Amino acid sequence: MTLTIEILIAVIAAFHIYILWFEMFAWETRGRKVFSNFPKELFGQTKVLAANQGLYNGFLAAGLIWSLLIKDMQWNTNVALFFLGCVAVAGIYGAMTADKKIFFVQALPALVTIVLLYISRLT
Repeated sequence: MTLTIEILIAVIAAFHIYILWFEMFAWETRGRKVFSNFPKELFGQTKVLAANQGLYNGFLAAGLIWSLLIKDMQWNTNVALFFLGCVAVAGIYGAMTADKKIFFVQALPALVTIVLLYISRLT
């Protein structure tokens, strides 16, 4: 993988660690700021659900970090593509069901990185 792609993957992984943090540990504080269009009374009622979502975001981050540690180029690309695909699907679904801006902060970076990975495999 090129350095640019590795940096993008690392940034996407860091973003998902941030999501893990606020969904699992700061849902009723930071979560309210991130999802300001949701009713305030919703946050207390959905704290456990948000924590579960945060855990899944942690798994996405772990997979992306794992891809950066794999030395075999074919395997690291395949693992990265799998987890980036998961991030993209989650971002698209989140944009359709929760908030449209999720597409731009979650799905689009993953999709751009997927395209760059495919281009790098062709060369």
